[in-house]
Amino acid sequence: MKTAITEMFGIEHPIIQGGMHYVGFAEMAAAVSNAGGLGIITALTQKSPADLANEIARCKDMTDKPIGVNLTFLPVVNAPDYPGYVKAIIEGGVSVVETAGNNPVQVLPVLKDAGIKVIHKCTAVRHALKAQSIGCDAVSVDGFECGGHPGEDDVPNMILLPRAADELEIPFVSSGGQADGRSLVASLAMGASGMNMGTRFIATKEAPVHQNVKEAIVAASELDTRLVMRPLRNTERVMTNAAVERLLEKERELGSDIKFEDIIQEVAGVYPRIMMEGEMDAGAWSCGMVAGLIHDIPTCKELIDRIMKEAEDIISNRLAGMLSGKVPA
Repeated sequence: MKTAITEMFGIEHPIIQGGMHYVGFAEMAAAVSNAGGLGIITALTQKSPADLANEIARCKDMTDKPIGVNLTFLPVVNAPDYPGYVKAIIEGGVSVVETAGNNPVQVLPVLKDAGIKVIHKCTAVRHALKAQSIGCDAVSVDGFECGGHPGEDDVPNMILLPRAADELEIPFVSSGGQADGRSLVASLAMGASGMNMGTRFIATKEAPVHQNVKEAIVAASELDTRLVMRPLRNTERVMTNAAVERLLEKERELGSDIKFEDIIQEVAGVYPRIMMEGEMDAGAWSCGMVAGLIHDIPTCKELIDRIMKEAEDIISNRLAGMLSGKVPA
């Protein structure tokens, strides 16, 4: 299947594995890229630019296909060494950078000069238009269903994707709620040139996370995520657990007086304990509503091949049959 995204990134299938904290290691990215998608290493999971350089090199040893790196710009007092991370990305021969968080305008010139394509994650059409205006090559449009930070507008993808298609001139991919061939065909129908999957890729054999995490996603339904940190206007969709319910109770009790310090135990520094050690009640961890559509733990190749087969069947048989007058089963 050829789309603007497959052509831009030099990949076989229009499927991207989004950057995920303590998930986007070399093993994950290489498995997705080897399966024909675009695998992405998460830069800030690496503690330093030197560590990122090593992770990129490890990934390059595992695949000769295009890989990407996620670089998230956080609103923090002590910012990471962003110039160092950018240098590691360029010197590592990475072909795509997925930016997220704050406006990436400060790094665009050096990335573009190095021939790197930039796709920026956006939760609103106005943000996508801004990304287009500053020179991003593509955007990932994240609907309200997504795991992680869905923004504060609460617009789901059935509305957000067609709105993006109406306004944007650059290609975009769907993100949030993406899991299978149905997701891909629906995204293409609404104007996207591919899809970005996060939660679905955690539940794969190659995902370098504890088995407890994978099994929690498979066991969950679409009703098992919660929105936390809404009062702080830093909304995050996470999997429910004891720590998350405790956090929500603090939000109810403290109301508008709540501060980040009040919930730091539930949200700060918990990812290694959850993702690496499998302590499922250690704190809040990002998970999309799409968990309700995830019922197995395949390899990345099995997953991507299945998605593409399903998509082709829907387009060539079910939809084409409707046009020819056949009533679908």
